[in-house]
Amino acid sequence: MSRRRPALYAAIAIALLAGPGARAAADIPRIPFQIATGSTQGTFFPVGEAIAGLISHPPGVNRCEVANVCGPAGLIVSARTSGGTMDNLLSINDGRVESGLAQSDVVAAAVKGTGPFRASGKQAHLRVIASLFSEDVHLVASTESKIKTVRDLRGKRVSLGQTGSGVGFTAREILSAYRVPESRLKTVALDPQAAIAQMKQGKLDAFFAVGGVPIRGMGELLAAHGAVLVPIDGATRDRLLKREPSLKAATITYPGQDAVATVSTRALWVVRDTVPDGLVYGITRALFSPANRDALSASHPSAREIALNSAALMPPAALHPGAARFYAEAGRAAQR
Repeated sequence: MSRRRPALYAAIAIALLAGPGARAAADIPRIPFQIATGSTQGTFFPVGEAIAGLISHPPGVNRCEVANVCGPAGLIVSARTSGGTMDNLLSINDGRVESGLAQSDVVAAAVKGTGPFRASGKQAHLRVIASLFSEDVHLVASTESKIKTVRDLRGKRVSLGQTGSGVGFTAREILSAYRVPESRLKTVALDPQAAIAQMKQGKLDAFFAVGGVPIRGMGELLAAHGAVLVPIDGATRDRLLKREPSLKAATITYPGQDAVATVSTRALWVVRDTVPDGLVYGITRALFSPANRDALSASHPSAREIALNSAALMPPAALHPGAARFYAEAGRAAQR
C-alpha cells in the first residue's frame, strides 16, 4: 500500500467529520482504492469492475450529486486483475491492495491460519464489507472419460484451477472428503477457459471450477455433449458440509441439462482493517443504493444476488466497523 495512503485517509476522514457544507469547500484529495478480482474471464472481474464504476466519486460526475449513490467525494476505485482468491487475501493482509473479492471458504482458512495459510499464519488484517453472491463448484468431466463420481477421478488428468485461485483450495477439500489422494491424479493448473479448450481437444479428463452460473463457455460445452457435470452429493457431501461450514449444499442447472447436486461457497468483498471506518461506511452505503441496483445486476447474472438482507449473514471474518455501522443503521431503518 502506498506510503501516501495514511495521509490521504486522514484528509478524507477530516472532511467526512466536517459535514456536507465543509466537504464542498474543502480541497478533498483523490483517494485511490483498488478491488483485486481475478482473471478477466471469471466472475469476479466484471462484478468488481461494475462496483468500481458505480461507487467512484471523482470531481464533476453529476450522478454522484444524488445522496448515497457514490462513495465519499474524491474516491477513485479501480478493479484490477489478480491470481484469484488466495492472491487477493495475501495482498490485502500485507497491505499491497485495499480490498478484493474472495471465496468465503478460503477466507475462513485465512483468518484461522489453516490449510494453505499454515506457513504464512493467520491473516489477521482481513475484514468483510459484504457477502455478495453464491458460487457453485463445478466438477466437469469429458464424456469419453467415463467419470461418474468424484472417486472416479483417480488416475485421470484433472485441473484443480489456476495457481493462486480459490478453486484449488475447495477442490482439495472435496477430494479429501471423498478420500481421493491428490497424488493419484495427474494434475494441471488451468483457468476455466483453458480447461474447456483442453477438454475439447481431448487433453483433459476433468476440471474443477468455482463460479456463478453461467461460467463462460460452460453451457456450450455441455450442450455439445462433450462433457457432463459430475455430482458432489451423498453422505460424503453431508460430512464435508459439517466440516466446512462455509460450504453449502446446492444444485447447478444449465439450459437443456438436468440439475446436478454440488456445493457452493460465497463471494465476499474483503477489505484491510486499516481502511478508515468512514470510507468503508460510504462505500457500503453506495454499494446498496437502489439507484445502483440495475447497473450492478447487468454486470453478471451472479450480481443479481447482491442484496442487503444477505450481505452480513455469518461472515467467516469480522465485519469491518464501517460496514457494520451501515448494516446496523439499515436494520433500524427497516424496523421503523
